[in-house]
Amino acid sequence: MERGGAAAAAGGGVVVSPSAAKDSWPELVGVSSEAAKTKIGEERPELDVQVVPADAFVTTDYNAGRVRVFVDSDDKVARPPKIG
Repeated sequence: MERGGAAAAAGGGVVVSPSAAKDSWPELVGVSSEAAKTKIGEERPELDVQVVPADAFVTTDYNAGRVRVFVDSDDKVARPPKIG
């Protein structure tokens, strides 16, 4: 049996691989841009975090090394930051 399989089956929990890297941060909606940059940087220091106004025009290319943090006029995160 897989390690953690019995505990997960008994408790109904989900076993998450420690190597599964986070690619979005929905919990950051409503926090300041600086707090969002800090949190993302702590969890994924290899990523380039860019703060952008929510209504800004941006390129539509996918970049696995970038996270855009879209902020409203109060400098609060307007939508969940994600890699791309």
